[in-house]
Amino acid sequence: MKGDMVAGGWKGEKGQRPVSEIGWQGLKSLSKLKMLNLRWNELKALVTSSGKFPDSISISPSLEALGISNNHMSGKLPRWMGNMSSLMGISMFSNHFEGPIPVEFCKLGNLEFLDLSENNLSSSIPSCFNQLKVKHVHLNRNQLSSLITRAFYNSSSLVTLDLSDNHLNGTIPSWIGSLHVLSILLLKFNNFEGEILVQLCQLKQLSILDLSENNFFGSIPPCFREIPFKTTYEKSSLETGYQMGGISTFSLWSFVEGLKSLGEHYMMDVGYGTIIFHSLDVQQKVELTTKHESYAYKGNILDYMSGVDLSCNHLKGEIPLEMGNLSNIRILNLSHNNLFGSIPSTFSQLKQIKSLDLSYNRLNRKIPSQLIELDKLEVFSMAHNNLLGATPDRKAQFATFEESIYEGNLFLCGLPL
Repeated sequence: MKGDMVAGGWKGEKGQRPVSEIGWQGLKSLSKLKMLNLRWNELKALVTSSGKFPDSISISPSLEALGISNNHMSGKLPRWMGNMSSLMGISMFSNHFEGPIPVEFCKLGNLEFLDLSENNLSSSIPSCFNQLKVKHVHLNRNQLSSLITRAFYNSSSLVTLDLSDNHLNGTIPSWIGSLHVLSILLLKFNNFEGEILVQLCQLKQLSILDLSENNFFGSIPPCFREIPFKTTYEKSSLETGYQMGGISTFSLWSFVEGLKSLGEHYMMDVGYGTIIFHSLDVQQKVELTTKHESYAYKGNILDYMSGVDLSCNHLKGEIPLEMGNLSNIRILNLSHNNLFGSIPSTFSQLKQIKSLDLSYNRLNRKIPSQLIELDKLEVFSMAHNNLLGATPDRKAQFATFEESIYEGNLFLCGLPL
């Protein structure tokens, strides 16, 4: 390739050519490319004038990691990605992709990490996803609809499933209990309905469960006590255990700087399987509501997070006494339901709890005095219920709480009221 780089293209023997054209041709010549990361708007120099991926392109068949997150890519997800059989990690979040997830993705037999979140993807999740050995799936903040059907049926490797902020409906499928290593299940902000399945209690590795902002009804299954909700390294781990050497990687910077001498390799790196995901600059990230706001937890901090959020549904009945056995959880949110009866005194056993929200229910008895034993409690609310009697003694953490945590309970008395 001869000539000089100029604004908007390459000036050579045949005149100026657009950077996007040169870019895709450059990628075709990198036959041993292992990693391609064009995140954070760097892709502007490589996309077509319409801001879309080309309908067909020949990228290295040995590519193992593809990252094009935080760009302005639009159009449909390219079907040709299904031919990249070596792909282990795909990070394409925060773009404007639309339309369905191509069924061709089901051919990616080595895929372990998939993040298509924060796009405009629609239609249903392909049922053939259950053929994959993927560990972490992030499809949140899209417009996916319809039922889950068998999309993740028998997905024995699945650790993270984030389908929150979509338009999914129907009931949680009963096969959910077969996902024995599932640790993070996020289904909030959808249109799921029906009772909360007891099959969830079969998920012994589960540590984060968020079913909030749906249409679930019925009672809370007492069998939740059977879930340890322990912290686990699997939540944040992106290790593959796969030894690699002489890895070819590619970035837009190396492309521009080295455009005059295209060869088999641009950058060399040596390491273990984690280098694949580090090269994409991705890490596990989930959002949880605590302290009355939504916070993003990512990386190693996830290993220490555990919690249950069942808020904003139509749950009724009494809070099971057995929920006091969830001694490992740090977040419990049961607000905005139709729960009645008493606050279980067994909640005093929630020794790790930092955020407990029982507001906007129909709880109608005394507040257990044993709750003052919760010495790690930072956020607590029982507002807008029908509680009566005296408020707990202003000791330990309860000495820090203000009147607002009790508001909307006409028959409560005592400080700080």
